[in-house]
Amino acid sequence: MPKVQYRIYVIELSKRVFTENAKFRVANPQFNGVLECLYVGMTSKTPKERFMQHKIGHRNKKGYKLSSNIVQKYGSYLRPSLYNHIDPMFSRAEALKMEETLALELRGKRYAVWFN
Repeated sequence: MPKVQYRIYVIELSKRVFTENAKFRVANPQFNGVLECLYVGMTSKTPKERFMQHKIGHRNKKGYKLSSNIVQKYGSYLRPSLYNHIDPMFSRAEALKMEETLALELRGKRYAVWFN
């Protein structure tokens, strides 16, 4: 059985998220409205499959919601140019760390970013 691979992905969000979501605004005091609002995540699926799960409000077999409300409401499309340079990882912990690292790097470039 092949090992699970985890991938990092970035979704562009509508800028409405910044004006309509207080938690998002508080998390992004560096945002000046020029660049985009983004969501950074990690998945064992393809980024496209994961994006679709977010948009339809996917739930697992036990009924637990696996999609982000922010992406479901504000997600526009994938931004591969911001994540294609990151190789898949074989450890969930490594992928979670990379998700945070990329999100903070993008915030440092003055994007508004949400990640879990």
